[in-house]
This record gives sequence, structure tokens and C-alpha cells, in this order.
Amino acid sequence: MKPKIIKNEAEYQAALTYLETLMDAQPGTPEEEELELFAMLIETYEQTVFPIDLPDPVSAIEFRMEQQGLKRKDLEPYIGSQSKVSEVLSGKRPLSLAMIRALHAGLDIPLEILLQKPEKAAPLPDVAARWPRAATQPTG
Repeated sequence: MKPKIIKNEAEYQAALTYLETLMDAQPGTPEEEELELFAMLIETYEQTVFPIDLPDPVSAIEFRMEQQGLKRKDLEPYIGSQSKVSEVLSGKRPLSLAMIRALHAGLDIPLEILLQKPEKAAPLPDVAARWPRAATQPTG
């Protein structure tokens, strides 16, 4: 099979099938080079057609906790008090810059994940609803 840029599902499937025939290539052979080339072509197509979004910051923190067997209390050096940890993990409090730096340095969570904006930002409170007298009083 001649290597070429994969542009559709049929070409992708054909490239995968051909790649399987190259899996037993010996190191240093032309077949190994062809294996690497087809693997790159397939990977490029997959990244374009099946992109993987970054996880949200809370999911990344929870994943790292699971990986390292950490409890919520173990996050206090990075986030702050027990209540702050709880608020961050429940999505009620955004990560501060200091928290982001500490989580990146201490738990090796990539900055690009921690710096993402939350998907659903909490709506701003309606000031008039909270202080109805302020909204109805004449200004002087």
C-alpha cells in the first residue's frame, strides 16, 4: 500500500488493516520505517476526526487523587482548608492562581488543564433581588 494522507473512513480502515501486516517488522528494516510512517498517518487522522478534549480541572484533580490514593485532606496543602477543598471539588469555588500553581507543582497536573474556565459558570446574583429596597429607593 502506498502511504498517503488519510482523508476518509475507508482510507483509515485500509491503513489500519495494512498496519496490522507490518506489526512484526524487524528493527532497522524498511518495513519498520513503513510501520512508523503508517502509524503517524493514522494518528494524524485520528487526532483530526476523533479529538479528545481536555478534562475539566476538578476531574483532573479527582483522577490524580485516585491514581495516588489521596484523600480530600491530602489536598489541603495545595488548596487550603478542608472547606475550600470541599468547595473546589464540588465546583462551588474556582481555583485561584495560588491553588493552580500548588496543584501543578505538587501533583504534576498540567497547567493547561488547571487553567481552563469552568464549563458552566455560576450566574451572577441579581443585586436588585438581593436588596430590593436599594432598587426601589430614589437616588438623590
